[in-house]
Amino acid sequence: MTTALGLGFAPGDPAFVADPYPAYERLRADTPLLYDEATDHWLVSRYEDVNALLRDRRLGRTYRHVATDEEMGRPSSPDAQAPFWHLIERGILDMEPPDHTRVRRLVAKAFTPRMVEAMRDPIGRLMNALVDGVEGGGEFDLLREIAEPLPVAVIAELLGVPEGDRSLLRPWSADICRMYELRPSEADAEVAVRASEEFSAYLRDLSRERRARPTGDLISELALVVDEDQRLTEDELIGTCVLLLNAGHEATVNVTANGWWTLFRHPEALAALRSDPGLVPPAVEELMRWDTPLQLFERWALEEIELHDLTVPRGAEFGLIFGSANRDPSVFAEPDDFRIDREPNPHLTFGAGIHFCLGAPLARIELQTSFATLLRRMPSLELAEEPRWKPNFIIRGVEALRVRA
Repeated sequence: MTTALGLGFAPGDPAFVADPYPAYERLRADTPLLYDEATDHWLVSRYEDVNALLRDRRLGRTYRHVATDEEMGRPSSPDAQAPFWHLIERGILDMEPPDHTRVRRLVAKAFTPRMVEAMRDPIGRLMNALVDGVEGGGEFDLLREIAEPLPVAVIAELLGVPEGDRSLLRPWSADICRMYELRPSEADAEVAVRASEEFSAYLRDLSRERRARPTGDLISELALVVDEDQRLTEDELIGTCVLLLNAGHEATVNVTANGWWTLFRHPEALAALRSDPGLVPPAVEELMRWDTPLQLFERWALEEIELHDLTVPRGAEFGLIFGSANRDPSVFAEPDDFRIDREPNPHLTFGAGIHFCLGAPLARIELQTSFATLLRRMPSLELAEEPRWKPNFIIRGVEALRVRA
């Protein structure tokens, strides 16, 4: 019998995490839908299926709007994890209609294209300040000095988090995101719960302050937004802010660090970018496709589903492998080739359907600014030490990226 492990899908194996793409190729070719007992997921590896299921309303990011844990045949979350789930389920990523429709509409009225575009210059200033901090200092860790602090600074600036409090955000985000791995440990859960409680309490105080004395930042706008006499609840505002930090931070960090590691392994592409900055936007899209920062997203089967002559029961969990879909040769010509001018490039890195990433325009500005600035200001940047991969699979990235200018 064909198994996921037999085809090389082994999220706990460092060798697989370092290079999951050969296993994905086998999954796509042999078993595009396969139940993996080890992770309790129905793995979906082909682009067409992943794209369709992201839009299929028979699936959901949650099932609690239609059934209880018991009705779905799933175990209830431990009571000790209640603060974490209370926070996460108030963000639109883990909502389904009608709540998702209402909250996303309200958030979109505050988080407007104009507000995003207005961040372009601040992002440039923040990025230049980070480069100032490492320029002339010889060797440095690009992950710690550039990739990690930039998105935190951007989200903090957008939300209006006071400068003195910004150092709190990165640890909270990293700790909360431990729960997004396939098999988080009890220790991971305890850390995530504590971070959820601390972050929620902080944002609750800040949002109340901004509701009383708005300052024009996103927290102020979210606190005041009204549409058809509807407002965000305080918990929904907090859940939205946490989602913006977590989603906008963790993925952007990995695109940046993993992306530079990719460029160092493709010197011709790096040379082309240095000579033609106009290639940066398509190169960023290709970096997001070629080494997808969030490898797998989960969806619950809200009813029985037939796919590839198999029956997936109600209450089962799909594992939609974005990293595999983005290497599907039926959509991307020679998908294992890294091409900075690839066109078209309909990657699924930002998702699809009602849960398409609300922050995608901001992420693109941030990534394009980050790569363009380093290419311009550090034209001789080179790898100092080959990186190692973190053990995480879903949020997949390197532990460090030592470079020298």
